[in-house]
Amino acid sequence: MKKLENKTVFITGGLSGIGKACAIAAAKEGANIAIADLKSDETDKEIEEIKKENPKAIFIECDVSIFAQAQAAIEKTVSTFKTLDIALNDAGIGGKPNKIGEMLEKEWLEVIGINLNGVFNCMRHELAQMAKQKKGVIVNISSILGKVGFATSAHYAAAKHGVIGLTQTAALEYATEGIRINAICPGFIDTPLLTKGRINSHADVKQHIIDLHPMKRLGKAEEIANGFIFLASDDSSFMSGTAVEIDGGYLAI
Repeated sequence: MKKLENKTVFITGGLSGIGKACAIAAAKEGANIAIADLKSDETDKEIEEIKKENPKAIFIECDVSIFAQAQAAIEKTVSTFKTLDIALNDAGIGGKPNKIGEMLEKEWLEVIGINLNGVFNCMRHELAQMAKQKKGVIVNISSILGKVGFATSAHYAAAKHGVIGLTQTAALEYATEGIRINAICPGFIDTPLLTKGRINSHADVKQHIIDLHPMKRLGKAEEIANGFIFLASDDSSFMSGTAVEIDGGYLAI
């Protein structure tokens, strides 16, 4: 029996990076997949790649920073697959690097709107559905920067700290209702987010980031996906309110 056989998995930000790796891993484990993400020219291609592992996969256009769109995405998932067993709240952006005293309001609000408000918007509707079912699992993608600061990334660090707070609070609120809520704190993972943040285009900056990890390498999206499958499955049945570090030793320093 596959670990997620016939389970319905809802994933935000599932068309690239960590989200896509988790979608593929879940599909391999037998899950129905609902991807909520912004639409792009690559959408059909990315969904087809997931469908190769399990044809029961759908795409839902969604901006998680908009409360009504998050609600509609959950409703579409449930109307299609009749249940919501597992949710992965992964959608996020890096934001423009800037010192706090120089950061523009719009730079702050954009990151908080997606990385923190977006997680709340989705959890609000995921938990309402799971409470009706009396079962469910939520995994939130936080970050190593959800536990420590990082110069020029106050918006990102604040949002990711907030995600851990949401995770722990929800775990307490729903502990007796058959719902488990955990978070993953990845280190720097080699995904398109690093390219957008221009880390991959500057060899010296990239090497500096690599050197911050005792394992002296960036992580792989598939390594985060392995952690997601563990938290999503019954293998972690006594875990809730935990923020699991998958970071190449970054936070051990």
